[in-house]
This record gives sequence, C-alpha cells and structure tokens, in this order.
Amino acid sequence: MWIETIPYEEVGDDLRAIYDWQAMALGKPTEMTLVGSSYPRLAATRLDRYAASERCPSNLTKHQRNLISLVTSSLNSVTYCMSQATIRLRKAGFDNNQIVALANNPDVLDLPPADHELIRYTTRLTRSPDSVTQEDIERLRSHGFTDLDILDANSQCAHVNYVNRVSRGLGITHAVDHDSPAYSAIPEDRSTEAPND
Repeated sequence: MWIETIPYEEVGDDLRAIYDWQAMALGKPTEMTLVGSSYPRLAATRLDRYAASERCPSNLTKHQRNLISLVTSSLNSVTYCMSQATIRLRKAGFDNNQIVALANNPDVLDLPPADHELIRYTTRLTRSPDSVTQEDIERLRSHGFTDLDILDANSQCAHVNYVNRVSRGLGITHAVDHDSPAYSAIPEDRSTEAPND
C-alpha cells in the first residue's frame, strides 16, 4: 500500500471495533480496511456498503454477482479484486479456462442468455457509463430481470468499480491467497457479525 495505515496496537476505540469485527471472520483486517484506517468512518462505511450490496434481496444468484465482479475487475485490470472473484467462481465450479475466457472474452462462454446480457450491461457500465440508456434496462428486463435485480446488478458493478479504484489508486496490487476466507462471512450487522471487504 502506498499510504500509511494504523496498526492495531495504535488504534482508537472506533477503529479497534472495526478491526475486531473483521478479524472475527478473517483473523485480521483486510488491506481494504487498513487503507481506510486514517478515517475510521470511511472504513466502516465501506464495510457497511459491502454488506448491503451482498445482502440485497434480489433474485441475482451468487454466480451472477461473481460474474459481475470478475468482469468489472478484469476490465479495470485489478488483480486484487479479480483474484477474490476467481476464488468464488472456482468454488462455484468454474475451471481456469472458463475464468480466463470470462476475464478476456466472455462471449465465447456457454452461459445462459440472461448471464450474457448481465455481462453486456456490466461491461457497458464499467467501460462507458455515459452510454448506458433505458434500452439497456429494457434488455435486462426482457431476459427476466426484475427492477430489484437490475438495481442489485448496478449496485454490485458500481461497488466493484469503487473498490477497484481504491485498490489501484492506493497500491493494493497483489492477488489474494487462493485459500483466503475473504468471502466466507459477509456481514449483516456490525454489532454481531464480522465484515470482509
């Protein structure tokens, strides 16, 4: 990381609570949390936003959220975030060839038409958000996505784009370890669960 972070031994009560919350699930705070440590409110808000995004009660599947995450991070060339999405896709049954194709040319993959449309929307929103129109929303609807599903897809893509820019802009550039539990416990409530972002 390219900016200073606050080690656990030097944190105040607010930041200690955030570090402890995340450490309950992961053993330690992630770099995304550490990089926000000089402003605890920002670190907490990032974790809350992540939890809200992952817990949206839409019909999007985990598989579809992972497609959005990998495609977005691939388009932005962010190794840190791509590696997290790769872990999840492998757990969902994707092999390395499928993941490489998804990152480089998802049109060649044998996916359901709805997934291809979701990838098309994600690509457009990431590469050229000013080109997204109501027609893009209608295309998603025509593939069976409800408005809540579309909101969820948009939120997931926007969140991953945000995290991509934090990672790239502050020097979080490595891949996540293949055995990382970073997605094993998505927080619902900071008062009772441990976050991971």
